[in-house]
Amino acid sequence: MAFESKTFITPTRPISSPELACCRASEFRNLLEVGVVFGLILVAVWTPQGHLNTAVSLAALFSTLVLTIASSYSVGELGLTRPLNGALVILLSGVLLLLTVVAIGVFARSLGPPQPVPWHRAWQYAIWALLQEFILQSFMYVRLESVFGSRQALFLASGLFALAHLPSPLLTLLSLLGAVFFCSMFRRYRNIFPLGLVHAALGLTIAGSLPDRLLHHMRVGIGYLMYHV
Repeated sequence: MAFESKTFITPTRPISSPELACCRASEFRNLLEVGVVFGLILVAVWTPQGHLNTAVSLAALFSTLVLTIASSYSVGELGLTRPLNGALVILLSGVLLLLTVVAIGVFARSLGPPQPVPWHRAWQYAIWALLQEFILQSFMYVRLESVFGSRQALFLASGLFALAHLPSPLLTLLSLLGAVFFCSMFRRYRNIFPLGLVHAALGLTIAGSLPDRLLHHMRVGIGYLMYHV
């Protein structure tokens, strides 16, 4: 009977060589696409303002859009179909983060004043914040998730986001913590719209609350090093 009972166990279908090769090719393509876009972002961050910087920045944005359109990910997987999903949780969590930043800013006033944040820069940054969330979540996270799984992708995507904010110590730390929050929320709710809103509000609150002598006008890369009052 013990021998015969084995016949009731459904064997796991082995993965064929063509399927395995296709899976590995897909993983390699995902990592290559992340590497290309992230590489362009780093070049843009470390290139002085001018025609080259503009060209590389546009190349990064154009590559992100083209590769996203050409990918097999659905709009739902990209977080573009359910704008209200998890919105209340994300927004309330964002309010707590905003209050925390404001409280830290009150105690940090002895280090210097924050930078002024005029309205025309505020709405421009709000658009840029949503684009950042699209690049971070809908482009990088979903690809890393396909290769490494959702948990590892959360930390890998957050690490890449933080690296893009070097060499600013404060912004790099805040970006890492913020990205862990953003990716965690995206992992659970698949909705970049409230994340973009919270991202914008957090960035503007950081700029308007923390000492500018530490933030250098929120600049990163070569802009941070070249900053002077």
